[in-house]
Amino acid sequence: MSVWRTLWGEAKAMMFRAPMMITCAELEAFILDYFEDRLTPFQKRVFELHLKVCADCRRYLETYRATVALGKAAFQSPDAPLPDDVPDDLVQAILAARKSE
Repeated sequence: MSVWRTLWGEAKAMMFRAPMMITCAELEAFILDYFEDRLTPFQKRVFELHLKVCADCRRYLETYRATVALGKAAFQSPDAPLPDDVPDDLVQAILAARKSE
């Protein structure tokens, strides 16, 4: 591992220990509350601050958002055609969830 990567990793770790910062795992734990607008204004600010500095979590959030939208669409219009880029395991998981209700 290069010295640059090591230093970048240490700097990134320090950023996430700074005041008003959360870890990626903490972001995941609060993502549903964020979507359902149940975070306090302070929590929302901290959540969104993390998103500004973490590209991985921004991608995770977009994937989560797309998954929620796909799930809602499947429940509202079960016979509608699915986009070609939808993974088969995701389709199977949604269908299994519908059967268990």
